Amino acid sequence: MALEIKLLSLIDIDIESSFLVLGRDMGVRTRIPTFGFLILGGKEPVLVDTGAINAPIMQRLGMTGYIEDDMTMEAQLAKYDLMIDDVRWILHTHLHIDHCGQDHLFPSTTTVAINRRELEYSVSGLMGEQYPAEYIKHLVDRLHTPGALRLLDLELSGPEEIIPGVWCEVAGGHTEGSMNVLVETAEGRACICGDVIYDIQNQIVEPIYQIVEFEPQPTGNHATTKRQEKGAVKKALQNTFVLPVHDYPARIEAGRVVARLKESVPGAEEPVKMQTPSETGSIVGADALPHDVLIPTGV
Repeated sequence: MALEIKLLSLIDIDIESSFLVLGRDMGVRTRIPTFGFLILGGKEPVLVDTGAINAPIMQRLGMTGYIEDDMTMEAQLAKYDLMIDDVRWILHTHLHIDHCGQDHLFPSTTTVAINRRELEYSVSGLMGEQYPAEYIKHLVDRLHTPGALRLLDLELSGPEEIIPGVWCEVAGGHTEGSMNVLVETAEGRACICGDVIYDIQNQIVEPIYQIVEFEPQPTGNHATTKRQEKGAVKKALQNTFVLPVHDYPARIEAGRVVARLKESVPGAEEPVKMQTPSETGSIVGADALPHDVLIPTGV
């Protein structure tokens, strides 16, 4: 059976817009989704990222979180007739405050897999409360519990396969240890890229302030260089689908966004107008141009 990816809505976050796209709508607040991803159809259920532990924790970063009744992990898994104990693997794109907050709900028989460099970076102090103490201490407990944690050395090993058709690879951007999760679907390879991309429309389709062709706009929140972040975006776009955590997925052809999806990958699609160099937001920014995406990006 071919693999499918289902979007799990885990928390909405009220955030300052230029945090998402560098230089865009500075001082303007916007509300964005935060997804987990359930990979079904394989040997075992795989979950990618687990959201935040609760809504109030986002206040540590000056943000506001919203978790509705149907956005609990239990409720989201139940949509696919699964319970907490049914999940065999949790894969983390990285360990930020809105990505690994519910690992403690899962038993030690659910193995959490992360890039070793990300665990090291999480205790460096370089990004402060983006790595909450309670999350990291839980992972250290898993480190000393047989079978509860798997550390990947992706910079040295290259991509590692978790189950047939699901691979982890170095992302190359956002944080020093971020990883992509690659999934072979019936319609091509999908890349779950974490926060390498925040906003597909304004970073890639209409990249604000960019003049060079195929040049993405950086985010306002990265621990690597701008060059590394741009390279990481371009790497993610070398797949058939790209799935950020804070925006809806996209279908990609030759590095360009051609359609958007909403609930699953593969799934129903809405087309995006192909951009030419003269149509991008290179000079005056995306806000001066028509917006052709038919599915809201959440930003």
